[in-house]
Amino acid sequence: MNMHGKVKGITLIGFVIVLVVLGFFGYLAMRLIPAYTEYYGVVKSMEQERSEAGAASKSLDILRRDLAFKFSTQYVDEANVPPQSITLKREGGASTLRVSYERRIPFMYNIELLATFDKSVSLTGAGE
Repeated sequence: MNMHGKVKGITLIGFVIVLVVLGFFGYLAMRLIPAYTEYYGVVKSMEQERSEAGAASKSLDILRRDLAFKFSTQYVDEANVPPQSITLKREGGASTLRVSYERRIPFMYNIELLATFDKSVSLTGAGE
């Protein structure tokens, strides 16, 4: 009988290293997912605004007010998406609504994650 067969498996140190790597990426996901969930709320609010009749003829102040109301129903924090990040561009009869903002997410110690979000939708011809 040969007692020295090939042993398969992972050592304790290897298992700890795998856990540390998985923990790091898990923590990274926990920090980033809320920012992306908020971004998808912004996109949904913009699409709702686009589908409303007369959206292309609204002033910037009215659009900001309407979006602020829609943001509150989509759990978008006004501190993260300030009204100044909402712009309206009118050019040649076309209206484009743009929301552009940055999120600084504390990660660990003095390290932050920077996420930049930028979304534009055309208001011309939509919802009319």
